[in-house]
Amino acid sequence: MREIVNINSKWSFSKQATSVPSAIDASWDVVDLPHSWNAVDGQDGGNDYYRGTAYYAKTINKADLPVADRYYLEIRGANSSADVYVDGKALAHHDGGYSTWRVDVTEALADSSLLTIAVDNSANDRVYPQMADFTFYGGIYRDVNLICVSESHFDLDYYGGPGIMVTPTINGTNANVDVKVLLTNVKAGQTVKYTFYDKDENVVATLETAEPQASLVIENVHLWHGRKDPYLYCCEAELMDNGTVLDNVCTRFGCRSFQIDPNNGFILNGEEYPLRGVSRHQDRWGVGNALLPEHHEEDIDLICEVGCTTIRLAHYQHDQYFYDLCDEKGLVIWAEIPYISKHMPNGRENTISQMKELVIQNYNHPSIVVWGLSNEISIGGSDGDLLENHRILNDLCHEMDKTRLTTIAAVSMCKMDDPYLQIPDVVSYNHYFGWYGGDTSMNGPWFDKFHAMHPNIPIGCSEYGCEALNWHTSDPRQGDYTEEYQAYYHEELIKQLFTRKYMWATHVWNMFDFGADARNEGGENGQNHKGLVTFDRKYKKDSFYAYKAWLSDEPFVHLCGKRYIDRVEDVTKVTVYSNQKSVELFANGVSLGVKEAADHFFYFDVPNVGETKLEAVSGELRDEGIIRKVDTFNEDYRLKEEGAILNWFDIEEKTGRLSLNSKMSDVISTFRGKLVFAKLMGKMLGGKKKGEKAKPMGFEVTPEMMSMMSGFTVLRLITMAGGMMDAKFTKEDLLTLNKKLSKIKAPKKK
Repeated sequence: MREIVNINSKWSFSKQATSVPSAIDASWDVVDLPHSWNAVDGQDGGNDYYRGTAYYAKTINKADLPVADRYYLEIRGANSSADVYVDGKALAHHDGGYSTWRVDVTEALADSSLLTIAVDNSANDRVYPQMADFTFYGGIYRDVNLICVSESHFDLDYYGGPGIMVTPTINGTNANVDVKVLLTNVKAGQTVKYTFYDKDENVVATLETAEPQASLVIENVHLWHGRKDPYLYCCEAELMDNGTVLDNVCTRFGCRSFQIDPNNGFILNGEEYPLRGVSRHQDRWGVGNALLPEHHEEDIDLICEVGCTTIRLAHYQHDQYFYDLCDEKGLVIWAEIPYISKHMPNGRENTISQMKELVIQNYNHPSIVVWGLSNEISIGGSDGDLLENHRILNDLCHEMDKTRLTTIAAVSMCKMDDPYLQIPDVVSYNHYFGWYGGDTSMNGPWFDKFHAMHPNIPIGCSEYGCEALNWHTSDPRQGDYTEEYQAYYHEELIKQLFTRKYMWATHVWNMFDFGADARNEGGENGQNHKGLVTFDRKYKKDSFYAYKAWLSDEPFVHLCGKRYIDRVEDVTKVTVYSNQKSVELFANGVSLGVKEAADHFFYFDVPNVGETKLEAVSGELRDEGIIRKVDTFNEDYRLKEEGAILNWFDIEEKTGRLSLNSKMSDVISTFRGKLVFAKLMGKMLGGKKKGEKAKPMGFEVTPEMMSMMSGFTVLRLITMAGGMMDAKFTKEDLLTLNKKLSKIKAPKKK
């Protein structure tokens, strides 16, 4: 019988070592797995986290292991490339930091052997990811096991897979279940015994055969039906030799059917089942990628609390334990490889091997419905090599898995007629209109335009979001990083995206703040703060509850702005989110009225005098907070960007006139503003040759790009461009530009 020995504890670790050790070095650190060497420096900003080779070493005493014919080392995640050595002898190399892989160490193990794993997360041009907005944490950050098996056993060499594949097909009220096992060193007379169990571990069926494939029918099958009823069966396969069990494997599976319709969205078991959810990165504050089971459990509970029906597990293969939790909870999953941002001609083989591992290791999970080929890979355009790489991956997925569809996450700059969009079965787009440009109102119409242009291509939104930290205002503006603007943004996007039935899936970017060491914005470096929940999972931002109001059946009422206490205005706006029909707001015990809101967002105007205790009430549900009248704005609520040439609140604005705080759309809607803009673009583009197409920040200036840029304020456009172009602006330059703009009348609001 198979025995699995976990060897996570007490590894010697060094980032300073330059070669494979011949013995345990007492000067090395002692660490337990899972472990990442970038748990701190990968989250503190500066884009200076250690990327290189580090060594893990451990003595393996054979006497401590079960007696077995073969011993396999199983590594469930080592980022991003790794080499295995036993007593200094190189046994295996693996590229790809997010999947399980195994090494047969049987012949190399002596009575006592030194096992060394060299892990390398340094930059290269062949292993994905290499360019992305997240930290590539180095380390062995998942479990390491020794799998002890007999000479004849279920396969352990085939791309880290479980050695068993279960394919249910719904046929009326029954399910036809095909099972395939992969065997190593099978001998004449050996058979495979299959036992199928229901959720309560009652035996549904058994059969025994000498063939590696078998089929049976589950009558009156209990369907896996998402969050409503995530019912799971189990298949156990035992390799038998004259009544003796040599090896066994077990996998859960779910019986379900689905389709993705370009007009009606996602359909599960014949019923429309809207996919509304979030994306998830796997890292944590102070932990990096080295998550424990309780971390995964907390994440899935928070995602379920908000009411999601789907998760995009970005941008790589996640822990098997998390996929198991998704099966159990009924979340519908988009699983993908880290083929992201920058196409590398030398990386094709790595995309293929990572895709094979993703599909083979995750084939049995009923939660997974689409394989993601890439993310924003066409950001610099889609050339022939990129397109061929995608066609190879698309064909590979369909060859390995006849039951699921393929998808991509395209970026806004990708034109609607790009041939790249014709490759996968379904398409989603990453749009940030209202944050990185454009306006929130542009999102829904953009999808309507795509749907009209491609009525037979299912379209979804794979990323949308904006950043928020503990900054606050009563006048939220795009780019201010306040919790209030994030709440406003998501209110608008919810109303636009959730009411478009044809959208096959929507995924907020992101459920949690995450590490991105290259980031230097928002007042807290090294993180992307688009999460609905903070990096440490301690605080649910107001926008979390906006989604809960739309998606969750759990009755609740939430008073927004609890961290925004000091307010200067005489009458202040207070927002309440709830999935109840009506909400009443009390100020110091006095009712301000009962309101109903079909969109679940309740707005109240509250007199702001002295200190006011607010209480939002709906039936037995209530939530409370306080506000306080102050004469001057509390500067602790305002972001002051370190290193900024000019902050937006330092800019002099004249009523009825343009300024650096005006949106580009307002500037270019006036004749004089267009002239100012032309000179500004000239400086940004520098030495562009005559006849050459303008490519600010590396992108061709298309009508779509201009539409995005129109939503930026002049200051924000200059600030973002300054980090990506050679154009440099001084404080004096900006003040001079503001003076010019202040002489131009602002267009009247329609």
